[in-house]
Order: sequence, then C-alpha cells, then structure tokens
Amino acid sequence: MTYQYSASETTPGSARTTPVANDAMPRVEVYHKTWCPYSRTALALLNEKGVIYEDLDVTDDRTLEQEMIRRSGRTSVPEIFINGDLIGGYDELAALDALGQLDPLLGIGAGQGKAAA
Repeated sequence: MTYQYSASETTPGSARTTPVANDAMPRVEVYHKTWCPYSRTALALLNEKGVIYEDLDVTDDRTLEQEMIRRSGRTSVPEIFINGDLIGGYDELAALDALGQLDPLLGIGAGQGKAAA
C-alpha cells in the first residue's frame, strides 16, 4: 500500500497553507522560515514520508511568528505540532524517527509512507 499525497490550498496574501486531508489523519502543523536549513530538512522528512501538513511560513509574517512563539514557548524554527501537541524542532522530529516513534504519531503503519525500494 502506498501513502496518498493530497494537494494544498493557499489563501492569496497569506503565509498559511491549508492541507486537504481526511479526518482520520493526524493534524500536522509546521512553523518554519524559508531560509532555515533545519526547517527545510524537517519539511523534506515529512514530504519523504508523504505527510500532509499545514505549512506555516513565518519568514515574513510577524503575526504568525508570534502565534508560534505563544504556542511553543520557543523562538527557533521549525516548530512542529502533531494533533496540537508540540513535538519540537527538527532535532526532536529526527530523534522520534530514529526511534521508530514518528510513524505511529503520523498515522503511518506498515506498508505506508515512503515507497519501498
């Protein structure tokens, strides 16, 4: 079984991208900055797994950045939330993946996610 990718919709003039997903999938939110290598690597990991996430680009959006800081208590990027729970940044995301704990949080079971080689 392969994981299905979905398109996203972007509201014009907004840094907020709303994913198109089904209700059974966990809600993944990623606050990031376009110039940040940790942000790019976190997004690449989620994309590799076929995860649908809410793309919250705070590069030029101070209001959205303040929301991120309020929710996470941190000023660094990326800040990643799964079902409203703070996961942390890229280091925490990668650690969960290395321990085999990320896929269950993302609702990825055996045979889903990255296609077998």
